[in-house]
Amino acid sequence: MNGRDLMRAVTEIGTERGRRAWRSALRHRRADAVGLPRRGPERARVPGMLTGTEPTPGGGLLRFARSELLVRVAAGGVVFWSWDGAGAAPSYAVVGEGPEPDPRAVLEPDTGGGWRVVSERVTVAVSRHGAVEVRTPGGVVLRRELPPRWWEPAGAEGGEGAGAGARWAVRAEVPADARFFGLGGRAAGPRLRDGVYRLWNTDPKGGFGPGDDPLYITMPVQMVVADAGTHLVFHDDPWEGRVVIREGEEGAGSGPDRPGTCELRMDGGPLRCWVLVGTPARILQGWSALTGSPAVPPAWALGYQHARWGFGSAEEVRRVVSGYRARGLALSAVHLDIDHYAQHRVFTVDGERFPDLPGLARELREQGVRLVSIVDPAVKVGDPVHAAGRAVGPAGAFVRDARGEEVRGEVWPGECAYPDFTDPAVREWWGGLYAERLAQGFSGVWHDMNEPVSFAPFGDATLPRSARHAMDGAGGDHRSAHNVYALGMARAGWEGLVRLRPAERPFLFSRSGWAGMQRYGGTWSGDVETGWEGLRASLALVLGLGLCGVPYSGPDVGGFGGSPSPELYLRWLQLGAYLPLFRTHSAIWAGRREPWEFGPEVERHAGVVLAERERLRPYFLTLAQLARRTGAPYVRPLWWGAPEDRALRDCEDAFLLGDALLVAPVLEPGADRRAVRLPRGRWYDTATGTAYEGPGQILLDAPPGRIPVLARAGSVLPVRGPEGEAVTLEAWAPARGRTGGGVLIRDPGPGFDPGEVERYAVRWVGDAVVVEGEGGGQVEGVVVRGVGGVSAVGAGGVGGGAEVVARADSAGALGYGPDSVDGVGPA
Repeated sequence: MNGRDLMRAVTEIGTERGRRAWRSALRHRRADAVGLPRRGPERARVPGMLTGTEPTPGGGLLRFARSELLVRVAAGGVVFWSWDGAGAAPSYAVVGEGPEPDPRAVLEPDTGGGWRVVSERVTVAVSRHGAVEVRTPGGVVLRRELPPRWWEPAGAEGGEGAGAGARWAVRAEVPADARFFGLGGRAAGPRLRDGVYRLWNTDPKGGFGPGDDPLYITMPVQMVVADAGTHLVFHDDPWEGRVVIREGEEGAGSGPDRPGTCELRMDGGPLRCWVLVGTPARILQGWSALTGSPAVPPAWALGYQHARWGFGSAEEVRRVVSGYRARGLALSAVHLDIDHYAQHRVFTVDGERFPDLPGLARELREQGVRLVSIVDPAVKVGDPVHAAGRAVGPAGAFVRDARGEEVRGEVWPGECAYPDFTDPAVREWWGGLYAERLAQGFSGVWHDMNEPVSFAPFGDATLPRSARHAMDGAGGDHRSAHNVYALGMARAGWEGLVRLRPAERPFLFSRSGWAGMQRYGGTWSGDVETGWEGLRASLALVLGLGLCGVPYSGPDVGGFGGSPSPELYLRWLQLGAYLPLFRTHSAIWAGRREPWEFGPEVERHAGVVLAERERLRPYFLTLAQLARRTGAPYVRPLWWGAPEDRALRDCEDAFLLGDALLVAPVLEPGADRRAVRLPRGRWYDTATGTAYEGPGQILLDAPPGRIPVLARAGSVLPVRGPEGEAVTLEAWAPARGRTGGGVLIRDPGPGFDPGEVERYAVRWVGDAVVVEGEGGGQVEGVVVRGVGGVSAVGAGGVGGGAEVVARADSAGALGYGPDSVDGVGPA
């Protein structure tokens, strides 16, 4: 028990809920004492010396004295290896059996008595002691994993329990200049500095900031970026673990480099690994193919959404929505938290405060506003949902302990049971329950408390580790099921909603999850603290999750638990407007989040922010469809297109929105200017039209009413036209002698139609900028910007005068000069 646990334990003992939580925590501890025997004596094991090899499709099987290693290279250069016979399936992250082996990959002898698998895009070398190296075709080492080590029970009587397996650890070395990203949602990111990162989905029990770890979504997924190249590594094991990162150091002068290191220690589970190499775009495309394409949210879910724990009644919801309408502020959805339930019980409605919820939903929908419902996994013991769950299958739907008794925990409704989402029959039953939500008029759901949470005054606030789970037929306890629990819940909800309404793609996002969760929707920050550190953590979470393959996410704008100052609220709103999930949310005890609550000046600026989000809605929809096709996140780090640029790798306070926009939020109080690091190429300040030449750093104004947003020269963005509904194109002039382009994917409707990709090119023709469609015809009615520093509307082309370009300097100074053919447009 740490100091934080002690303070909470002392505080909560004085309340009835606190006393129940104490009893629940003690029951869980006793359950583990019975169902989770102590680990006895252990023996360590390493692979030993290589004794033989056997070619297999795409690679080979290498036998060592005390273990065996399977290495396989798949088509596209995706690498898989596993120890001790672990296969690629079954896996909660990987779709099917994974990609097919590359028939051209061959196993051949390497130097020093080792062997290597050679393919077109990657080489995997294995030493005679079991070290594994991932190399470029030119022989440059991207990653070197040293021989693993296992700790196994010395005898059956000292084991951990049936099927637990051995603990294991691997240590990897990467180039000295490498930077680490990923590991799920980390508040201290997006760049992961030296430290220990726990792999155990956790409710931090209150507002969190950059110093809190772990959080709700942890994944053994890393993206490592170095001069030599970029790679993603995924150790496919959902057990609890720890990652120890230490960045490298390049030698001064003739001194040696100290490589970066990453050590992974897991408490059990299979030792199997996937590695993808290439550009960031290629890696995320391969990751999407491996773990599943991201779900595309409905078009309305890409607009601004308002949530609050504590709306209290239907009349309060109407009042808030009317406030937005009266002020002309855009609003797409309202989210109802647990207070709309009857005594917090899932799949119920408080009939007194919401006497006609379907009628309220119809009324709001006529105004263009959808209702979204919270759904928690914990089911109140004794209510009708609990009774129905007990009748599912021979053993019921709920998690049980080693003695076969239902595991009970303390959550908002009181004593609760927990569905076992690793059981297919339970997932099917739970998915059917969403019919009640649809009948109440809800258009989407957000999963909360699904780490899963059981209130506890000490220790981990979750289920006992000895709790038994089906694990889709494999069987296991909570140590193997905990991190994939929310993933199973998301699958149950998604599949249920698809069965219930097959013509509509669901809107679902989840507080917790694991690798592959993008198949079923997105996520949000959870209870980020109200403060400037929480604002910074919001951006870190979205960037890190995107690099782990989860493109749709966003924070609680304004923070969850406090009362932001007008300045902080506005800066948070400005950041949120350029993130995929744009939602305000707050706790029942926190300050309001409606823009007009912060005064007339903030209200006026908020109107501009919300209008700009609406204007960019077609661009967000295009990015969502592209994410489904390519795996590319909407929000990308500045180094996305140039991972070799070290200055960009270390820039954490700005991001790219798609290929076209660079957003530089204000993350510090009192700032009215900020430095912006530019990637290579020409960039236009969208507020002034001034052009800047990167790479380098510039200083831009950031008054209270706006944050710096720059457009890449030569980009074509789909936006809403002045009338609000029609989609039009906005083109930014390329540099002279350069071309550019962009794509548009129109809203295909509520179903699963992927829509058609419309491609456009932009170029100079004489003294005019023209935009052409894929067939070469000139496009009418395009808004062309970046010509003479002013906006202009023309029939596909606009004449231009002399261009003046501000050249970014690495020290932040600016020099001015005439344009030249050396300007760089988009790739």
